[in-house]
Amino acid sequence: MDKMTETTPESLYASMLRQSLWVVTTRPARGPGIQAVLPEHLAYQVALERAGTLFGAGPIFEDGDAAPPTGGMVILRAGSEAEARQIAEADPFHARGLRQFTLHRWLLNEGSMTLTLRYSDQSLVLG
Repeated sequence: MDKMTETTPESLYASMLRQSLWVVTTRPARGPGIQAVLPEHLAYQVALERAGTLFGAGPIFEDGDAAPPTGGMVILRAGSEAEARQIAEADPFHARGLRQFTLHRWLLNEGSMTLTLRYSDQSLVLG
């Protein structure tokens, strides 16, 4: 690091991304019925992804990969808590009472994403 670069916690924090995202954690609310609604839930997630609202989503496993998932996590781009809540409530799992959710504001500060675009075969690799 350059000697002239200020390294106080305040100066480091000021340069971070500090982007507000919304994390929806889900857990089962009722027994059977999830499999019947799964296609509609997945279509909803894909629509959010294509609209640029969905940052990421997937199941959560507490006991490793061998156990069934114990819940799910969805990370949303939304302008407010009310908007994020409305998006979460519209998920077919939540709307039908099959899953309950908790909404958290997440401040994305640090991290990275690797993107490789190969011109030769027009492929894209995320790492």
